[in-house]
Amino acid sequence: MQRNTCLTILTILGLSLGLLSPSASLAGAVSSQVSNETVSILAINSVWVVLAGALVFLMQAGFAMLETGMSRSKNAVNIMMKNYMDLCVGTVLFWLVGYGLMFGTNVTGWIGTDHFALGDGDDWEFTLLFFHIMFASTAATIVSGAMAERTNYLSYLFGAIGITAVIYPVLGSWIWNDHGWLKQMGFIDFAGSTVVHSLGGWCALAGVILLGPRLGRFSESGKVHSIPGHNIGMLGLGGFILWFGWFGFNAGSTLEASTNIGLIVLNTQLSGAAGAIGAVLISVIMRKPILISNTVNGSIAGLVAITAGCATMDVPYAALTGFIGGIISVLGVLLLEKVRIDDVVGAISVHGFAGVWGTLAAGIFLKGNMFNSDQIVVQLIGISATFIWVFFAALIMYGLIKVTFGLRVSTMHEQRGLDITEHGEIAYPEFSQNVAYRAENLEQLQKI
Repeated sequence: MQRNTCLTILTILGLSLGLLSPSASLAGAVSSQVSNETVSILAINSVWVVLAGALVFLMQAGFAMLETGMSRSKNAVNIMMKNYMDLCVGTVLFWLVGYGLMFGTNVTGWIGTDHFALGDGDDWEFTLLFFHIMFASTAATIVSGAMAERTNYLSYLFGAIGITAVIYPVLGSWIWNDHGWLKQMGFIDFAGSTVVHSLGGWCALAGVILLGPRLGRFSESGKVHSIPGHNIGMLGLGGFILWFGWFGFNAGSTLEASTNIGLIVLNTQLSGAAGAIGAVLISVIMRKPILISNTVNGSIAGLVAITAGCATMDVPYAALTGFIGGIISVLGVLLLEKVRIDDVVGAISVHGFAGVWGTLAAGIFLKGNMFNSDQIVVQLIGISATFIWVFFAALIMYGLIKVTFGLRVSTMHEQRGLDITEHGEIAYPEFSQNVAYRAENLEQLQKI
């Protein structure tokens, strides 16, 4: 009896082990499948964000071409050098300091406190760092065009360092860090109408106020003198490149290969197109020439305006947002001329003014919650806080640069052009026969 009982027990144990073993294997297989799917999703998202970041990188070329085309030929090298090097110094400074201030642990809601000079982390963290480096460089380079043709080159680079290392990341920590105080309030700025573009516009405003206008821009009687750029083709091509890069700028801000990318790029395209139409129509209504500079700037203003709400706005309202942005870009330039502020490329109007409108529009036309007064108030708080922080921080920064290193070049250097006086080379040597423009005379020119 005892022997039969033992056999029965052994049989039951054997069957139990046989039944449990397949279950354990099945659980392991399921766990492995889930893990593989997670890795695959992360890999797809990483590829998308890196590709989008590369598109944003291309915007640097668009800015360089647009600004160069809208400036005089004697400053072409200088403009290209500023756009090239603010990307380089911005990359290093944002890695060293900016990323930590922006996305580090934010206990107070104001700034991050770690992730400086990031060297250790997971692969996704490095992907995000790369993507946000491109945004930081974009914010810095907006200033270049507004301050063109009369700014000391090294002083400009010091300003770019201040923007990418401090001014931009502090604002970004308020809005894009999960614990930022504006983020906690529900402030909407999906891809950076405020964080990137208004910031660039307000930094430019502070810079040009301290610089003053170019020689001959305004007469003593108040008359405005046009100083046309030298290469309209370069201006137009720069606009196309910027537009192309904007698809990465806006759609990449999903930070994942999600299904709403189609809506984002459609809203982006419609807003840019409507912005150009708005700029043309307001020019016709005001009986102003239909300039390609205003048209391209109108499309860029439309792109700036939709950047805040491209993921949270229905399509018709995206077109309306861009249309109004284009109108603002033209009227803003005229307003600045009235108060004798010289912005070579219209950056303050296109990025600052249109960025404010776009941020406000993101609250007004919020999908499923349109015209909500509470949301609009939050947007206005964010817009106001941004201007106060950015404008006065930039004013102090450029003021310190002005009294220490000097912000503006001498009158003689401005007349001769910054290519030869700041860099010792010129963009079009075959068209310059004047001996004063030759590189071998650079030492004498710098003493003037």
